[in-house]
Amino acid sequence: MKTSHILIIIVIAVAIGIIITTAGDASNYVTFQQAREMALAGKKSNIHVVGELKKNRNGDIIGLEEGADKVSCSFILIDEKGREQRVDFNEPMPADLVRSEKVVVIGSYEGEKFQASKILLKCPSKYQEKEVNV
Repeated sequence: MKTSHILIIIVIAVAIGIIITTAGDASNYVTFQQAREMALAGKKSNIHVVGELKKNRNGDIIGLEEGADKVSCSFILIDEKGREQRVDFNEPMPADLVRSEKVVVIGSYEGEKFQASKILLKCPSKYQEKEVNV
């Protein structure tokens, strides 16, 4: 075999190894119950939970608190099964949090609280086409 063929085989093997290791870090959306079970089983990070902010009948958000220093916030999130959970986030509150339709929190349980390290906001209405009347 030529050295160029060997080099190509090594590059392909390394690429396959990288793909396999990054695919292992991918996470699916889970409920808070599943996230708690995963935390008890030893998984401490990268748990993705999707849900909606808790709102009253008028559509006002309930339980949203911003820290006095404005560098942290907490809120109540309702997952897809209807379970409510307080989520703590040790960074400034995302600007569009109150307008988002769905919220994805990435983090882990610390005792009884879910500690988010990242928040992703889902705002599909922002991307939907508006009807144009002619």
